[in-house]
Amino acid sequence: MAHALQLAERGRYTAHPNPLVGCVLARGDTVVGEGWHQRTGSAHAEVNALQMAGGQARGSTAYLTLEPCAHHGRTPPCAEALIAAGVAGVVVAIADPNPDVAGGGLKLLADAGIEVRTGLMQSVAESLNRGFFSRVTQQRPFVRLKLAASLDGAIAMTTGESQWITGDAARADVQRLRARSGAVLTGIGTVLADDPSLNVRSAELDTGDLQPLRVVLDSRCRMPPGAAMLSLPGATLVCCAQAGPGSEALRESAAEVLVFPDPGGRVDTDAVLGELAKRGVNEVLVESGPVLAGHLLETGRIDELVIYQAPHMMGSQTMGLLDTPSWSSLADRATLNITDVRRVGDDTRITATPSRQD
Repeated sequence: MAHALQLAERGRYTAHPNPLVGCVLARGDTVVGEGWHQRTGSAHAEVNALQMAGGQARGSTAYLTLEPCAHHGRTPPCAEALIAAGVAGVVVAIADPNPDVAGGGLKLLADAGIEVRTGLMQSVAESLNRGFFSRVTQQRPFVRLKLAASLDGAIAMTTGESQWITGDAARADVQRLRARSGAVLTGIGTVLADDPSLNVRSAELDTGDLQPLRVVLDSRCRMPPGAAMLSLPGATLVCCAQAGPGSEALRESAAEVLVFPDPGGRVDTDAVLGELAKRGVNEVLVESGPVLAGHLLETGRIDELVIYQAPHMMGSQTMGLLDTPSWSSLADRATLNITDVRRVGDDTRITATPSRQD
């Protein structure tokens, strides 16, 4: 199962919006077939493993990181393929929450007389596909906030100068975060200040030309039609609180413009996340300035933070990481559970999750 989970990870940049799935077929201690889901629309992990095993699949045990599908989508049901191949047993890490599956694959296997076991390395399998599970069970993507700052918490000088705080290795690491995400979200302030591309441009990543959806929260529809991202491959969605006079110009520049107002005159972030879930986005990477980052964190929309700390001090004439006007006392602070700390080049990367308070 551990090997199947490693295989599943190979589809990280190309399988979404489908879940990451790995499959190992074994006869005793001998692996006779293995596979993973490589790209949406292509063969699933089970089919790839069965093709490798050929006739040796009969009587084998299949180790699957996710319940096999039991419905006809772009490909035939994998549960039926396992039955037809004559496997003797199936070990599944975790059931599929997708209503089209939801135990149906396990039932098909059991009804065919195949021994089925579930729960092996379940927590690892769930973590592997936490974006998919969030989208299917909560109707919202998994939201990851990327931050980069000096050791004293500065993201830029007060003049706006910010390139570059972190080093080449950290910026390459952010490319991997983008490549695994179905969408990259930013605010209009960042667009107006930096004119970012928000695309995947690393030649080292095999993404199959996939680009994350670029999402801009722009309450007053001030997005420039000439913004750099609008001339790049991939799609851009501009989310406004009201349709402004620039809407048509943006549409002519290949942007999609949607209106999601909230009672305070801002963009309704919950509505935006719900829309992204409907579009099959499993993971959202937030790359923004302190206003949007602070708003998402103080309102509980962030599931994970990835913080890059550069080994220098920038002093007092700087801008801070977060703008959180509702936090007025020490009791308001966000407590984080640090899950990983490692060096990335000369910088330190801290991965953390916010503690959920009832």
